[in-house]
Amino acid sequence: FKGGWGDLLMFHHNQHNKNKARRLRINMTDAERKLWSGIRRKQLYDYQFLQQKIIGNCIVDFYCYAAKLILEVDGGQHYEEKGLKYAKKRSAYLRNLGFTVLRFSNIDVLTNVDAVAHTILDWLECCCKSDDMKSPQPPLQRGSYAVRCNDIYTADF
Repeated sequence: FKGGWGDLLMFHHNQHNKNKARRLRINMTDAERKLWSGIRRKQLYDYQFLQQKIIGNCIVDFYCYAAKLILEVDGGQHYEEKGLKYAKKRSAYLRNLGFTVLRFSNIDVLTNVDAVAHTILDWLECCCKSDDMKSPQPPLQRGSYAVRCNDIYTADF
């Protein structure tokens, strides 16, 4: 990555990834679309999320600059041996850049998006929320069911 202004980091990326990220934004999966509808437009504690963001050599599903948080929605290919290795390597790379990666399965997002939102809200509240930050209503009704965040990779959580 190259230097930025203040604590803003700017990452090199190639044109191939830029075009691919644009295609991924247009062709989101059902699970990504469902989660995006609940986190876009600063709906979670006023945190801004971007979709299909290029960070270094990766295109991440959702990214919040202020919280240094990455959300990944994993389909079935991520649970095969090759996919698990790739996801673990990607998460380690992103963790080394100082990000936290929260991974959720497509099934959890599609069937229990309230619990997924609750997990994200809990992480933001625990790790990022300051005393002067307002607490708006969550975008999705908090469910009574728990969801398992598949992996949490972070240096300080």
